[in-house]
Amino acid sequence: MANKTDKPKQGKTTPDALPKTGYSRWQQLEPFMPFSRETWRLLVQDGKAPKPTYLNKRCKIYPNAEVHKWFADPKNYRAD
Repeated sequence: MANKTDKPKQGKTTPDALPKTGYSRWQQLEPFMPFSRETWRLLVQDGKAPKPTYLNKRCKIYPNAEVHKWFADPKNYRAD
């Protein structure tokens, strides 16, 4: 018998790849990240990850092109 946790959440599918253009929220980036949201927030704060654009006070989006640059060289990435 299948466990309830084995069932994928409805409406939450993991994409095969992050789009090269456009913007993504953390929930869309999370499947590709090897760490937590808090670690990402600290990297952004230190200028070591792409800066977000704020849609409103609580909603941040990240430019996919910058996220791909970060994926290519995370240790040497510096936000503009």
